Amino acid sequence: MSSTRRTWYTYRFWYRNRVVHGGITEDPSRREREHQEKWPGGALRVVDGPMTEERAREWERLNGYT
Repeated sequence: MSSTRRTWYTYRFWYRNRVVHGGITEDPSRREREHQEKWPGGALRVVDGPMTEERAREWERLNGYT
C-alpha cells in the first residue's frame, strides 16, 4: 500500500439515531445505497477524506471496523 492517491473516505452509517456500520470507501454515494438495502432510510456520514488508502485502512482498524 504505497499509493499516495487520495481517493478514500472514512464513514459511519447511521440508522435510527445510532451507528450501525462504519468503514472506508472510494465512492460514498454508492456505499450509502448499498447500506440502505439493509437499513432503509439510513444515512452515510463521511468522517474524513479524501485520503490515502493506507490512512483510511488505519482509521478503519483503529475504530474496530475490520
